[in-house]
Amino acid sequence: MKTRTLTHDEIPESYAALAGLFMPRPLRDEVDYGNATAVLDAMAGFEMNRDQEDYFEAIATFVEKYEMQRRVMDTPDLTPAELLRSLLEEHGMSESDLGRLLGDRSLGHRILTGERELSKTHIRILAEHFALNPAVLLR
Repeated sequence: MKTRTLTHDEIPESYAALAGLFMPRPLRDEVDYGNATAVLDAMAGFEMNRDQEDYFEAIATFVEKYEMQRRVMDTPDLTPAELLRSLLEEHGMSESDLGRLLGDRSLGHRILTGERELSKTHIRILAEHFALNPAVLLR
């Protein structure tokens, strides 16, 4: 399938008609994502009625979720420990918080100092918690 291009003039006024244009549902692939962002781009910056605002919010929620699930950080030079330090800082977490998240309070320090490697289970937990692509922790 191909991503569709829309203009503001093609945006319907009722929620039902908007749903007929692009059904509000979870995005499964890049085509869905492209179509959803095309709808949002066509609607953004224009005055909207209540139905359009509700529809816009629903689609934006699905786009945000898709982006967070597929978030691949542009950090090719960072080790997993450096990336984790950055994520902890960004989320206001400590080494102990990391350890508790992984099931052992002292584990956070050992991972961040390189004493302990991340296991597959750790990577899965961290990817879910920080909404990351697990691949960024496999370096």
